[in-house]
Amino acid sequence: MPEQYEVRIRKEALKFAASHMTVFPDGTKEALHGHQYQPTLALCFPELGFESMIPFSMIKQSMKKIAKLWDEKVLIATENPFFEIQKSGHEEIEFKLCGRRYVLPADEVVLLKVDNITCERLARAYFEFLLSDLEPVIKKGSVSSMSVYIEESPGQGAAYTYAF
Repeated sequence: MPEQYEVRIRKEALKFAASHMTVFPDGTKEALHGHQYQPTLALCFPELGFESMIPFSMIKQSMKKIAKLWDEKVLIATENPFFEIQKSGHEEIEFKLCGRRYVLPADEVVLLKVDNITCERLARAYFEFLLSDLEPVIKKGSVSSMSVYIEESPGQGAAYTYAF
């Protein structure tokens, strides 16, 4: 098997606290609750030469952007079949989820283009944000795969991996 290098980044400063409600296929859902989400990013390289080095600081800056966007917010899945926006404005957002009505301050809500707020879906959304932000750096560094692991509590989480 050929050599492979893996770089992992996981830091306390990159955590984010967010609330969510997981929706189930039968139209029921969890109550609104929150987690201290801990993301871990893993980048794999077939070789790690001097010319292809990627500065950790750039990666951590991108991860910090997501933490700032999602920290202390209610994460809502806009692609969920049981989600419906009633009104949306600068001040507040009114929506229904699984038949229940919610009105929240608009600046405390993050609408994510996913079908559910689970660790798996958050890992994919996190990956997509990072990829769009870091694409030039990733191409320069000859990254062979990138994984995002989102842990919602110690020992419980999910990962999304993409091979380039």
